[in-house]
Amino acid sequence: MSIDKGTDAMDEMLLIELVTRAQSGDREAFGELAAHFDSTVFAIALRRLRNRSEAREATQDILVQAMRKLPQLREPERFAGWLRRVAVRMSINRAVRRPNESVRSPDTFGALKSNPQTPLDNLLRTEQMTQVRGGLSRLRDLDRRTLVAFYFEGRSLKEMSDDFASPIGTIKRRLHTARNRLRDELAAMQPV
Repeated sequence: MSIDKGTDAMDEMLLIELVTRAQSGDREAFGELAAHFDSTVFAIALRRLRNRSEAREATQDILVQAMRKLPQLREPERFAGWLRRVAVRMSINRAVRRPNESVRSPDTFGALKSNPQTPLDNLLRTEQMTQVRGGLSRLRDLDRRTLVAFYFEGRSLKEMSDDFASPIGTIKRRLHTARNRLRDELAAMQPV
């Protein structure tokens, strides 16, 4: 049983059958679903990440996550919408978490390789870490736990939403507020 990729929508009965089989552990059925929805997931990831190779990698991660979470889907006929929501959430989380990119000349990277860490660099890094820890210790418990969960423990917004029993939007607002409060604490700690 194969899916006609020429059509935009998969026959609903076939979709339900494949999802039900995949929920029961049939990897071949999930493979057919993944093959059919791969381009949709890729388009969603590309729209959010704006980088083809990263979107391709995200597509793989999204499909793996979907396979793991598929047993939680209660209504197999809603698979397409459910998969799109998973793709959007994971792409946004990935975009938020990735480091800022900047364009550098190749000479810059050569200079970085040729300059080993000096004792002064190590001392400055240790001092900065001490200041950040000090700033974190001055924050309210909720602000501190929010920043630690996201930046030090690497928790996703969804995981934090579950842990803190708060909507993702609230978690985003808390992160923004906690970052601003930490910035203010660090500024207050600087000598005048």
